[in-house]
Amino acid sequence: MKIVNAIATLALTGFYFDDQAAIKKGAKLDRFIYEGSVMTKNFKTIRQAGEALSIMLVLEDGQVAYGDACAVQYSGCGGRDELFYGEDALKTFNTYLKDALIGCDVSSFKENAITFDHFEIGDVRIHTALRYGITQALLDATAKANKCTMSEIVRKEYAIEGDYEKIPVFAQSGDDRYDHADKMIIKEADVLPHALINNVKTKLGENGELLKDYIKWLSKRILNKRKRSDYQPILHIDVYGTIGIIFDGNTDKIFEYLKTLAEYAEPFLLRIEGPIDTGDKEGTIQALANLKRKIDKESLNVEIVADEWCNTLEDVKAFAEHDAAHMLQIKTPDLGGINNTIEALIYCREKGVSAYSGGSCNETNISAEVTTSIAIACEAKQCLAKPGMGTDEGFMIVKNHMARTLALIESRRFHD
Repeated sequence: MKIVNAIATLALTGFYFDDQAAIKKGAKLDRFIYEGSVMTKNFKTIRQAGEALSIMLVLEDGQVAYGDACAVQYSGCGGRDELFYGEDALKTFNTYLKDALIGCDVSSFKENAITFDHFEIGDVRIHTALRYGITQALLDATAKANKCTMSEIVRKEYAIEGDYEKIPVFAQSGDDRYDHADKMIIKEADVLPHALINNVKTKLGENGELLKDYIKWLSKRILNKRKRSDYQPILHIDVYGTIGIIFDGNTDKIFEYLKTLAEYAEPFLLRIEGPIDTGDKEGTIQALANLKRKIDKESLNVEIVADEWCNTLEDVKAFAEHDAAHMLQIKTPDLGGINNTIEALIYCREKGVSAYSGGSCNETNISAEVTTSIAIACEAKQCLAKPGMGTDEGFMIVKNHMARTLALIESRRFHD
């Protein structure tokens, strides 16, 4: 089955691009709009509309495969590519990529994905977002050509064995971390609430007191409002390196603080994502590995999760090899081609390192469905509910796609 046409159009994501450096430095939030000067290259305002490029591959039999090129909320930082603009990507696509895609045989996925993940223009590799979107469409095309699900294609081409099972879904609240926590409790999210703790003064507290209060509230809220006594979600909070900021990177002090947070979280397991960001990969790995050793030594009921600087397949391997966290986020748009997400999840599984199929609120329904299919195939530890920060929308997209995929696979197995 070959591609007979390749079409791209400008599209929107489910959230926004935010200048993380400006926010960490205390940019003021006027309702939903940040005020102040930008600090990250190519940003025009601290918060601006998320952009995507929707890619459509028309196959010989008339079927259309979809993929969306998009990038994370905090683009341009932590070693990531610069801010992604749809108009620039559309020009690149129509000038260089369209003709390269037309005529491709999509009977199989892996080799095509590697080719376009390494696509260069003048010795410069194309933006991670374009690599992400094109390879999504290629996986969808191969699934359509073979009349099966994307998960089955991944299992077949990467020789993954085992039963297909539901993956725990991690819901994210955005700044409305109280009301949206209630939504998650009602819908019994497996992992919650993300909470978006990306500012010391307004969200963490100069001494960490705001996060302490929130976790204490959240634990009690679940216990008081859950419908079933056996509903036992994992509390997963993303702090964007702010804990490291208030304790000047001192892992002993950070450890003691996490110990207190774990007590407030009882009886639930607490995961803290990005407790330290030293501003570079090597330093972050070393600091996280040191912190993990302290946690493991005392068997605290807390796990740390690596995010910043863990952007590429090579980065994931480096964090895993240095035992730098209890869990690694495979931040899907940052890895470029989804073949890298697959390889990263497989690598972590083989090394016995927990990894979750993450990503960003600033994605689309299409990218969320494709990466959920990959999470199922690779048996990720958990799967991020995305896009958006409204909780319901992303949770619905991921849960429903997972349910449909598993039902289709099961029906064929039963029929066969």
